[in-house]
Amino acid sequence: MKQDELLGRAASTLIRYGGEFSSFFADHASGAFVYDREGRRVLDFTSGQMSSILGHSHPEIVETVREAIGKLDHLFSGMLSTPVLDLAEALTSLAPEPLDRVLLLSTGAESNEAALKMARLYTGGYEVVGFAQSWHGMTGAAASATYSAGRKGYGPMNVGSMAIMAPNLYRPTFGNHEFYDWQEELDYGFDLIDRQSTGNLAAFIAEPILSSGGILELPKGYLAALKQHCEKRGMLLVMDEAQTGLGRTGEMFAFSRDNIVPDFLTLSKTLGAGLPLSAVLTTAEIEEKCHERGYLFLTTHTSDPLPAAVGLTVIDIILRDKLADRAAVAGTKLKKGLQELQNKYDCVGDVRGRGLLLGMEIVEDKISKKPSVKLGEKITDKAMELGLNMNIVKLPGMGGVFRIAPPITVSDDEIELGLSILDDAIKYAISG
Repeated sequence: MKQDELLGRAASTLIRYGGEFSSFFADHASGAFVYDREGRRVLDFTSGQMSSILGHSHPEIVETVREAIGKLDHLFSGMLSTPVLDLAEALTSLAPEPLDRVLLLSTGAESNEAALKMARLYTGGYEVVGFAQSWHGMTGAAASATYSAGRKGYGPMNVGSMAIMAPNLYRPTFGNHEFYDWQEELDYGFDLIDRQSTGNLAAFIAEPILSSGGILELPKGYLAALKQHCEKRGMLLVMDEAQTGLGRTGEMFAFSRDNIVPDFLTLSKTLGAGLPLSAVLTTAEIEEKCHERGYLFLTTHTSDPLPAAVGLTVIDIILRDKLADRAAVAGTKLKKGLQELQNKYDCVGDVRGRGLLLGMEIVEDKISKKPSVKLGEKITDKAMELGLNMNIVKLPGMGGVFRIAPPITVSDDEIELGLSILDDAIKYAISG
């Protein structure tokens, strides 16, 4: 059956859940490449859904799945197994003290849901603050703390949901690019929160790099200032490292750069390397008090052994092969190449991010910084035609922003190939 016929079947069968489906119909994948049924390959610069941190079908992950599913795949959620304990201990050994308690779940939304539910139970408050450009998931509390998309048409969000603007060094709100005062912006944001709060603040949830928000990296020192604001108000800080965790930014956890420890750390996408696995880490003190108050977060796949075994293999590979260091080196190379494209083309307004989580914003020209989503879409389509899968996010007030996140196992040759295809795609897009 030809690709067009398969897509026709999809059109008559599937519910669309995020715009239109890609015209590329995948058949198999290996490493940094995805292949269709005719054998055409596409270089995957999104790591699947920003998750396949070790590339597709990593042989050791494949072997772990084969062994685990033949031995112990799924259990009653209250029944424990060795893979669950081993992964929990591996995570707590990586995380800074006092993050020494772990809950294993399936998705990023679930992990954020679980953390926010604990924060509410622990503090007795119900108000949750996030960034106006955030994405934390599509379920209940996670969706209520998501502001980058998906808020219109579904009725009220959770009572007590509030947001402040995330810092954007390319499009600063307070001051110009050279004299951007993110501290003043943060203080102003919390002043507004104080005016709106009913006195029941529970938590602030943040990504160290807002991915769906357009790859907005929090400036150095920002998380420390944010933590101070939270402590002043008795709020808990939830750090969502779905895309930044486990080495992608060049450090095991992106928040480490700011020498702070959040009250909750949530991991998901990269932890399962493409398989559904997530985790919540918190302190013994918070866990104990929540347990005493009857904390409940049972799901069908809480503490499942098969994904836990996969997560342990992921961590083992990242540590053994020093892939966080590799991400820092490869990210420097990729960012330099993107900056060369920025210097070459007037439509490349900004290049930002850290390690192998980078963003490139497309504009009409560098002087006006006027957003050009249409040009970004044209580049996306041409890149796919030439063999490069790119992901573009479209947000109010921004140009189309490419989220560039190849596997941290990506080779130098693959980086060069991606940059070459992107160069050709931009050249084509601006010529017509």
